[in-house]
Amino acid sequence: MESFGHRPRKAIVIALAAAVLAVVVVISLYVSRPARAASVVMVGAGDIAHCSTNTDEATAKLLDGISGTVFTLGDNAYNSGTSAEFKNCYDPTWGRHKARTKPSVGNHEYLTSGASGYFGYFGLAAGDPKKGYYSYDRGDWHVIVLNSNCSKVACAAGSTQEKWLRANLANHPNKCTLAYFHAPLYSSGEHGNSTYVRPFWKALYQANADVVLSGHDHSYERFAPQNPYGTFDSARGIREFVVGTGGTYLRPFGTIKPNSVSRNATAHGVLKLTLNTGGFAWKFVPVAGKNFTDSGSASCH
Repeated sequence: MESFGHRPRKAIVIALAAAVLAVVVVISLYVSRPARAASVVMVGAGDIAHCSTNTDEATAKLLDGISGTVFTLGDNAYNSGTSAEFKNCYDPTWGRHKARTKPSVGNHEYLTSGASGYFGYFGLAAGDPKKGYYSYDRGDWHVIVLNSNCSKVACAAGSTQEKWLRANLANHPNKCTLAYFHAPLYSSGEHGNSTYVRPFWKALYQANADVVLSGHDHSYERFAPQNPYGTFDSARGIREFVVGTGGTYLRPFGTIKPNSVSRNATAHGVLKLTLNTGGFAWKFVPVAGKNFTDSGSASCH
């Protein structure tokens, strides 16, 4: 009778132990599974603050209502990026979001020796003043900021900056990669194609980067995915956005370049990017009173 009476208790103990083990296994599998990053937002434009206009205040109001990281695409304070122009023109508008801004430097900043007004204003957020390039992560994305002022900081293949870019890409093999710098390789605007940044594109393309943002031309333009030589490439091509609509005067287009799929030169505004795991969505947000917009989504390579 005694041995018979112990059998149910033993079965219960075994069942409880099995249940506990199952819970432990489930928890361990959940804990060891890589966390999936939440969507993150980046928003910005280039060619921004001009004390003779108030349009940069209109685009800054757009930033007021959009959370996330603010990017700038160069020519942040006209006409020469002096300390006074950053203080008097940029700071009262886009400067409201300085603490969350990741800037890039334009050619107008270098009208002041060493772009000292730019580097002095943004400080460590702008990277090494002798370089002007750096990188950071947002969600599952790796983001690279480059200096396209190639007469000041060399961009050519084999240059210090280009070699840094290749090493940086190799050390950050994220599925999704975004880069931004002032001068666009492709543009239908007044400045046209800035072929001197092609070494950047070659390195980015070889590393399967997904998006490049630029300014310089005072307009908005989106290109279909392309390789570094302007050939449409749906499989590995880089999708380029020209967003020179931050506040200074807009300029009309010249000859429309191949693979240009959306463009506007009458509406100031900002580009909002929602970066997800494995893809992203974009939306051009115009200032009050303007109706143009452009939106869509795509997967990473």
